[in-house]
Amino acid sequence: MRILLVDDQALLRAGFRMVLASQGDLEVVGEAGDGLEALAVLERVEVDVVLMDVRMPRLDGVEATRRIHERAGAPRVLILTTFDLDEYAFSALRAGASGFMLKDVPPSELVAAIRAVHSGDAVVAPSTTRRLLDRFAPMLPGTGPATHPELDRLTGREQEVMRLVAQGLSNGEIAARLVLSEATVKTHVGRVLTKLGLRDRVQVVVLAYETGIVRVGGGPGA
Repeated sequence: MRILLVDDQALLRAGFRMVLASQGDLEVVGEAGDGLEALAVLERVEVDVVLMDVRMPRLDGVEATRRIHERAGAPRVLILTTFDLDEYAFSALRAGASGFMLKDVPPSELVAAIRAVHSGDAVVAPSTTRRLLDRFAPMLPGTGPATHPELDRLTGREQEVMRLVAQGLSNGEIAARLVLSEATVKTHVGRVLTKLGLRDRVQVVVLAYETGIVRVGGGPGA
């Protein structure tokens, strides 16, 4: 897997590079000190996963993620945040990032997260995602929920599954709640992703909050 490190602190990039260099299946193929430099690197280097800081000069990680996401065959983006300071991490998810982790994450968890993102999975547990969204959602710009024309394509059961995903339940927990097999729940989640053009469960959660399917706090919307 080819990795691009994007952070305005050279020391942090060096630390991440050392961690990743110890893994036989990971290779750091580029570094950038801000979003503009990252976009330039992506013009000349093939990358599978971008480790993206949020707060950087010239072009921050949110806008850089948005521009990367708009590209055909775009690499996955994993946001690295300090959590207490980077309230824009939620906006980065909305811009197309596949997940986020803390900068002080243990090396083994960082490596596992990169592999998970590369395979198309979310990199945070649903319950963790919910708690973080509860924290960040009130800070988002805008005055009302967004609309998504494809929501009408979901069946009632698919909307119910989407709501439970956004409330932080795993496939197994959803199966128990709805008295379904876990395989059936996985099928419903897959159909939600396909119909809404989403890449992973994290983006399902983001859209559910934006459209008011769930409210901040995890409860169902009106």
